[in-house]
Amino acid sequence: MVDLRWEEVRCFFDPELMGGLPDVHVPGASVTDWQSLFELIRSSGWSVECFEGADAIELPSAAALFQRSAEADQMNIWVRPIPEILAIFRPWAGGGETIDFDVDLSELQGQRRLDDFCRFLAAIGRRLGKPVLMSAESSWQHPVLGFDPDLDRVLLLAEPWVALAAESA
Repeated sequence: MVDLRWEEVRCFFDPELMGGLPDVHVPGASVTDWQSLFELIRSSGWSVECFEGADAIELPSAAALFQRSAEADQMNIWVRPIPEILAIFRPWAGGGETIDFDVDLSELQGQRRLDDFCRFLAAIGRRLGKPVLMSAESSWQHPVLGFDPDLDRVLLLAEPWVALAAESA
């Protein structure tokens, strides 16, 4: 079953309206949730590359990841659930309260990629039992769509015309 229809949500995938890299996050996360995410990545067979600064490294455990010093280079975890979609997770040293990642809207065009993206959000949300929310770049307080664990599906969380009206104002 299709969670969202491209015709209804296409404005939320327009880079000019949403910024090129919208914010996706899992609120109320913990180090345990990060570890569950890493286990999901491995068990799903998704492609993963991990970088500390510019150096490629093996994906560490979540406990080791969050024991790094605040001065450590930024960690970026590149995950491709399918070859056409890249999600870049950015764990912040010393943190873990939220799981944050970006996606490239140019890769999420049309119903097929939307369906792939919804499956990705749902896989994360189901594993963690938490919502997975997408908002415009640097506007995480106002999610436009997301996975609802209680309903077990990705839902529209904002009216598409609101995004269009805000942009034209």
